[in-house]
Amino acid sequence: MPELGDPASVHVIVGASRARVVLSGEIDADIGAELGEAISDAEGSGLPVEIDAHHVTFMDSSGVAFLARLASRSPHRVRVLRAPPTVRFLLEVTRIGELLEIVDVDPGFDLETPAPR
Repeated sequence: MPELGDPASVHVIVGASRARVVLSGEIDADIGAELGEAISDAEGSGLPVEIDAHHVTFMDSSGVAFLARLASRSPHRVRVLRAPPTVRFLLEVTRIGELLEIVDVDPGFDLETPAPR
């Protein structure tokens, strides 16, 4: 389990039916460029987007802005999976959580390659 102070990581995985952004560690301004790239990659897939936040140990306004940007630009409702209490608190206080679907259980992920368009 990651601990406070763990380096951040951002990964985008595109499956057959959705794109998943996996966040871990400290999500802050230091990884702003990576968050921007993740938005581009996720949006570029044209699929619904879900955020796996299970291993986030800290999030500042950069992370909240990332989630708000995704939620406002996506044609699909963005899902946040397994958000820890610190992330849930931020989503509630900023009301960004109203734009997202918060899910406590990971529904699994289909890694098959999406069909060509």
